[in-house]
Amino acid sequence: MLADRATLLLVGGIVALLALASLITAVLKSRQPAGTLNPVIANLDARVRAWWVMVAIFSAALFTGGLGSVILFALTSFFALREFLTLTPTRPADHRALFWAFFVVVPLQYVLVAQRWYGAFAIFIPVYVFLFIPIRCAVGGDARHFLERTAKIQWALMVCVYCVSHVPALLMLDIPGFSGANARLVLFLVLIAQLSDVLQYVWGKLFGRHKIAPVLSPSKTWEGFLGGILSASAVGAALWWATPFNPWQAAALSLVITIMGFFGGLVMSAIKRDRGVKDYGNLIEGHGGVMDRIDSICFAAPVFFHLVRYYFT
Repeated sequence: MLADRATLLLVGGIVALLALASLITAVLKSRQPAGTLNPVIANLDARVRAWWVMVAIFSAALFTGGLGSVILFALTSFFALREFLTLTPTRPADHRALFWAFFVVVPLQYVLVAQRWYGAFAIFIPVYVFLFIPIRCAVGGDARHFLERTAKIQWALMVCVYCVSHVPALLMLDIPGFSGANARLVLFLVLIAQLSDVLQYVWGKLFGRHKIAPVLSPSKTWEGFLGGILSASAVGAALWWATPFNPWQAAALSLVITIMGFFGGLVMSAIKRDRGVKDYGNLIEGHGGVMDRIDSICFAAPVFFHLVRYYFT
């Protein structure tokens, strides 16, 4: 990938954007009175610093090849699953099922991705694990809230593991004329999903007036939503040269990514509000937990993967 000029340009563009964000943050901080810092600027500074670390880790994994990407997203799924199940506590009878979820299901799902075994990767969790989890919980002998408990584990595995595993699974696709360049698809998906989140936030702060779901996510507005998805989709269309798509296809797929990403964030916010918390965790400074950072990718990744697989392979 180090010899792939398009990939290097994409990574270089991301680094340039972060450098610009760091410069803007530094200027804003310098204009604050001595000894004080606006909470919004402090949060922005923490987010930018965290982004530098995340981009460095993501780039390192990407440039080590497919195995590095698989390991990175396997760890991402593990920590996201931990955060999710911490918010939705289970009972002692479920501990053996949870052991299987963390230490068997997560690694095996990503082994299937690394082996590029699409037939098994696509049905392992939705079919076999879906049936295994309630069986293992039932063997524990505790019937109290049984349906609720098993559904929590099943849903957590689907969102945190199955959906997220579709990101490195993009590397398994055999697209005519695009051999050896699938890392750009991973970059494209993650970049558009994350950029859409940022742009929705910016548009919402600048022009937001009408809230979409004030109880679930008070910061999400129609102005932010429309401005964010349209501008992120325009960026996606402009990046068509790094993908196997033409400009209109890149724009359409970017629109799908941004819309699914928005609803992913909304659904994950509903879960947080139900549990009475602001964030899933505090692992990433300024961003909350891992799940707070990948909520949009969880919903966008499988849809993007299957659209590309159906229409371009």
